[in-house]
This record gives sequence, structure tokens and C-alpha cells, in this order.
Amino acid sequence: MGLPGVAYWCGLADAAWTAIGLAVGTYINWLIVSKRLRRYSVIANNSITLPEFFSNRFRENKKVIMFISNAFILIFFTVYAASRFVTCGKLFSTLFGAPYVAMMIVGAIFVLLYTLLGGFLAESISDFMQAIVMVVALTVIVIIGTVQAGGITSVLDNAGNIPGFLEFFGMATPALDANSQQIVESGKPIFNEASNYSVLSICSMLAWGLGYFGMPQVLLRFMAIRKEDELKRSRRIATVWVLISLSVAVFIGIVGRQLFPIAHLTKSAAENIFITLATNSLPAILAGFVMTGILAATISSSDSYLLIAASALIKCAGGTFLAGSARAVPHAKRGVSRAGSMRGTAAADGQIPTLRPKIQIRLFVGFGFFFFINVFSHSPMDFY
Repeated sequence: MGLPGVAYWCGLADAAWTAIGLAVGTYINWLIVSKRLRRYSVIANNSITLPEFFSNRFRENKKVIMFISNAFILIFFTVYAASRFVTCGKLFSTLFGAPYVAMMIVGAIFVLLYTLLGGFLAESISDFMQAIVMVVALTVIVIIGTVQAGGITSVLDNAGNIPGFLEFFGMATPALDANSQQIVESGKPIFNEASNYSVLSICSMLAWGLGYFGMPQVLLRFMAIRKEDELKRSRRIATVWVLISLSVAVFIGIVGRQLFPIAHLTKSAAENIFITLATNSLPAILAGFVMTGILAATISSSDSYLLIAASALIKCAGGTFLAGSARAVPHAKRGVSRAGSMRGTAAADGQIPTLRPKIQIRLFVGFGFFFFINVFSHSPMDFY
């Protein structure tokens, strides 16, 4: 929802450079980090989490690195996971007219339950299925939207009439009133002159791709892959999926600007353009299927965040120093522990400012990317 919203609001530059950065970052991460991290995690006592990997790699006895790493993950993953619950709240409140906070809580409970029951294996399998749903949903809505808009030529002509909308080195600037809403005259949105898009802005958007080098949920996939030989095929699949999903997401925002030019007059509301396109362009049944794409994206990410944050909570609560006695704990008690830690993590998610429906999803995601770039991105590179 975030990337189409950016393209809808201010045009191609911000969204396109972000997409390019993410695509390049994905490929390079798989190319450079995956194989070495897979091998080194085995050498480092078969580590299954990043904090455990760091601790074993540096052969620490007091587990200080492990504790600090888990504390960082717990704090900042809580914020990052909250972005997914914001998506749930916006999706269901828009579709059903229900209260935003209530819908956000319902989404969080659903993710909590199925992650608790299935664990890492269920989360990995569901991610694959949800990725398929996401790509199909994005492709369906962009094709149907383009047809309804009169074809690609019509879409590009409309966008080209907006100053800076289709530029890579300029950016469209909506004219805003005192309430930060875009001004509308004679049924048309008003834009100011295009603003310059600096080299610093380009570098900042490309830097989104660096986040993948420090994303625990991505690095854990490298560590958990069944065979090293499967990494090359996985890299190709991941790169193709990212290219398709990001390209389509950006174009959805451009199509939406022609079909519904005054439907969303604030930067936050622009993130709902995907929902608007689906509900107004498709029959109810097909719209429901397309909406599952948003839900799939939300669940695919939030279950990973929840598992990682829950493991960090256990470690920070004392699991790091009680690892020797963990093997003696019955499976039933471990299940209770996992349930308790996940409930604690989900409760923590509710303590940050997700309760405001005007909050921007992209701000939450950007905050998480910035943190993981600075904390974990350098560490996997150290063993080259």
C-alpha cells in the first residue's frame, strides 16, 4: 500500500528510485551474503538466530552481544511489526467501515494465533503461498485498471500533464491548503511546479536496498535454507518476484491518479489507492480476491516479525542465561512460553502510535529499514 501511495501522491521519482534500490539490494544480498552466511552459521555451532550467530562467532562467554542484539531486535521490530497492523486497520476499516483500531486488533490477533500454532515452518510455507497471491492480485488490478483508463498511452498522457509526475529527476508537488489537503478546482487536483529531485534524494531512496543486508527475517532465510545448492535458484526467484511486484505497485499509483484523481487528498490517504482501484473497478468477488493480496503481504511480513521479536523477548527475559536448562523443559511448557512471549510482543506493538489512522505505513517501514541498516547490515559482511 505504501509504494502505490507514493506514486499516486507525488509521481514516479520517489517510488521508482525506492523500487530500484530494493530490487538491487535484494539481488546483491542474495549474491554476496547468502552463501557465506549459510556456511558460517553452520560453523558457528549451527546458529539459528542472528544474535546467537554473533555470540557464537565471537566466542563470547557472558553472552553480552547476544543480549544487546536481542534487545535491539525486540525494541525496533515492535515498531516494524506495527506497520503491518496499521495496514490491517486501514484495509478493513476502508472495506467495512469498521473502527480502525478494532480492525487493527483483529488483524493482530489473527496473525498471533496462526503463527503460534504453526511456528517457523508454517510461516515459511505460508510466505510462499502469500507471495503468489500478492503477485496475482497486483497484476490483476494493474491490468484491469489500465484497460479502464483507456490503455497505457492514456495513462502516461494523463501523468505527463502533471508537472514532474513522470520525471526521474523531478517530483510532482501537490498544492495543499491549510489542512494539508490537496486543493481541488473544477473537479481536478491542483499541482504546483515540479520540484527538483537532488542526488542526495536519489541516494536516500536507493539506500532502502541496504536494509535487506540487515533484515533478520531475510538473513534467517539464508541460515535456514535446506541445501546450499538451492541458493542460486532462490536468488533468481526472489529477484524476479521483487521486480514484478515493485514495478506493478508503482504503476498502480500512476493508473490510480488518472482513474481517481481526487479520491485521496492527503499523503496518508493516498496509501489507500490500491483498495480504491480494487473496490471500484472489479466485481465484489474479484475485489475480495484482490484484497487478499494486501492481507497476504501483511501476514507474510508480520508473522516473521512476530517470531523474531518473540525469540528476542525470551532471550532478553533470561533465556540467554538459562540456555543450559532449556533442554529439560517439557514441550508443553515451551509452548506456554512461546505463547506468553508472543502475547507480550503483540501487546508491545499496541503501545506505539499505530492508533492514529492517519499514520503513514511507509514511515513505519522506513524507520525499521533505517534501524536495521545501521545495526545489522555491517555484521554479516565481517566474515568475508
